[in-house]
Amino acid sequence: MKHHKKKRTLGRKYGQRVALLRSLARSLILAGGITTTIARAKELRPFVEKLISASKQNTTASRRAVSSRMGGSPDTVLKLHQTIAPGFKERVGGYTRIIRLGRVGKRAIESARIELVK
Repeated sequence: MKHHKKKRTLGRKYGQRVALLRSLARSLILAGGITTTIARAKELRPFVEKLISASKQNTTASRRAVSSRMGGSPDTVLKLHQTIAPGFKERVGGYTRIIRLGRVGKRAIESARIELVK
């Protein structure tokens, strides 16, 4: 039974799920927006928003925490701390938006675009 288990598993085991979220987060941070499924976008949102909130502190500890959470991706950590976090300095939360695109492609999966709010 799934008592007290709120997160989606996305049909993957723990390690695969973490790798997927890191990959999606890296793409979102570097590109500013990505198209994916609705379930993935909903799981990605809190992951990325916590990274941005930590990056706003701009300390050595926050850099190490974000780097650890991202699996040691230096280009992502650099962009988060130098470009993205200063832009959200006055904003308390809600750094991303999810736009539903409807059914896209041959498999007709519900797609969504997740992007950083400007």
